[in-house]
Amino acid sequence: MKSKILSIILFSIPCLSQNKPLEADRPDQTETPAIVPKGMFQVENGFTFRKNDVKRSTFSLPSTLWKYGVNENFEMRLIIEFVLEKNELEKSTGFLPIFIGFKVKLTNEKGIVPKTSFIAHIGLPKVASSNYKIDYLAPEFRFTMQHSLTEKLSLGYNLGAEWAGFSAEPTFIYTLTTGYSLTEKLGSYIELFGFLPQNSTANHNFDGGFTYLINNNFMVDLSSSIGITNNAPKHYFALGISFRI
Repeated sequence: MKSKILSIILFSIPCLSQNKPLEADRPDQTETPAIVPKGMFQVENGFTFRKNDVKRSTFSLPSTLWKYGVNENFEMRLIIEFVLEKNELEKSTGFLPIFIGFKVKLTNEKGIVPKTSFIAHIGLPKVASSNYKIDYLAPEFRFTMQHSLTEKLSLGYNLGAEWAGFSAEPTFIYTLTTGYSLTEKLGSYIELFGFLPQNSTANHNFDGGFTYLINNNFMVDLSSSIGITNNAPKHYFALGISFRI
């Protein structure tokens, strides 16, 4: 019975791969304006090690984004993340607050007008491990935009804001990325991104990485980042697996 099920799965993969190639919101910090095809689930998993400073480190084991295409203009989204945090004296593990949300397409690319979508999530205060619960609802939103400069080169950028769930003060977000297709399956990117708290010093970061499309519905990625400003995380390293069914 097991071998029969495995045969069905293996046979289905090439059939599914006839769809348009998967576009994921990872590995860069710039979310894509692409919408998951109607009736399909897409799962994007990221395993990340982040060195916050000399004494503190954070592991995402993993962060998972679930997406479902309602129609060609709208997708539903769910984010679940399990973390392990360490410093010199102790460590903490648990689930961060669950985020639910959506992405809606606003415009197609036409001339200087970029392909644009709007993304919104809200973090649920009590749907988290006891040591990671927050005091209030935690909304976040982004406008995500993309230009096709050539057949192989694209430019993407995001503008938005997020709230941590502990106060009414927002943190503004910006990202700017260039993606380049090295081959039909192998992609690369470099990116600048940052966070600008309302009442604190902004931090800026630089990252880059690669994606590999195993088939049109299965992709792996590898990325790394360094902090540009002193208050940014020192660096991170991430491995991702994305697929849709």
